[in-house]
Amino acid sequence: MKFSLLTLVAFFGVVGALKRPSLSISVQDGSFDGVEGLDPVVSWESSNAVGDVDLSYGVEASVRPTTDIASLPRKVWGKASTEVSGWGVSARADIDAQNLESTDLEVDAKNDELDLSMNLLASVGSDSSVQSVKATKGFDANGGRITVTPRFGIADDTKDVVVNYSNDKTEVELTASLDSQEVMVSQRIDDDNRIAPTISSTGDISVEWERSTGDDSSVTTTLKPNNSLDVEWKDAAWTANVNMPIDGTSINGANVSIKRDVTF
Repeated sequence: MKFSLLTLVAFFGVVGALKRPSLSISVQDGSFDGVEGLDPVVSWESSNAVGDVDLSYGVEASVRPTTDIASLPRKVWGKASTEVSGWGVSARADIDAQNLESTDLEVDAKNDELDLSMNLLASVGSDSSVQSVKATKGFDANGGRITVTPRFGIADDTKDVVVNYSNDKTEVELTASLDSQEVMVSQRIDDDNRIAPTISSTGDISVEWERSTGDDSSVTTTLKPNNSLDVEWKDAAWTANVNMPIDGTSINGANVSIKRDVTF
C-alpha cells in the first residue's frame, strides 16, 4: 500500500510539474529547542478538467530528515466539481497517508438562485459513517443579509442553529442549541479596526480585537477573562500565535508558535 501511495505521488508530480509547490515551516509544539523543533511541510496541488467535471488534487508531505521515505507523505486529496440542474456539486476526499483504512469525504451542493447550500462530512472505509450535515439558507433584508444554518452532528449527537445578520459594518451571530446559546456582535470601527465581543448563556465572555497593519497583515487579540489571552500576528507569509493562560490577573507563561509559507 505504501508503494502504491508513493507511485500516486510521483504520478501527480509528473502531471503537474509546471505547478509550483508551497513550503510551510512552523515551530513544532511551540518548541524552539534546535532544528528538531521545526516542522517543514511541502504542499503541492494541481487541476484539470474532464468534460464537464473540474478535477483538483494535491499532496502534503513532511520534509524532515528520515530513513523511512514512506513516512514523508502526510495527506493525499482529490476533489471533483460539476453542475447538475442549477446545483454546483463537489466532492472532496482526504486520505491520511499513514492510515489508508479510511477516507474523509466532504460533499457540497450550492444553488445560487435558491440561495441555498448544503454540506455533508463522512468517513468511508472499514467503519463508514456520516459525521455531520448542515444547510444554509440566505435572505436579503433591509440592506443587510440574513443566513440560517441548522447543523446536525451525527457522530456526537449534537444539534444547533446558527443565525447570522450582516451589513457593511456590523455582523451579529446567534448560535442556539437545547443546552446553550451564544451571541457574537462584530463591529467594524474603521478601516483598520474591528471589535467582536461574544457572550454565552453559561456566562462565558470573550472579546476579539482585530487591527489591520497593512497589506495582508493584521494583529488579532482575543481575551477570555480568567482563561486565556491569544494573539495572532499575520505579516504577509509569516504567522505567529501566542497563547497565554490567565488565572485571575496572573498570566502563567506563554505558548508560542511561528509559521512561514514559501511559494517557489
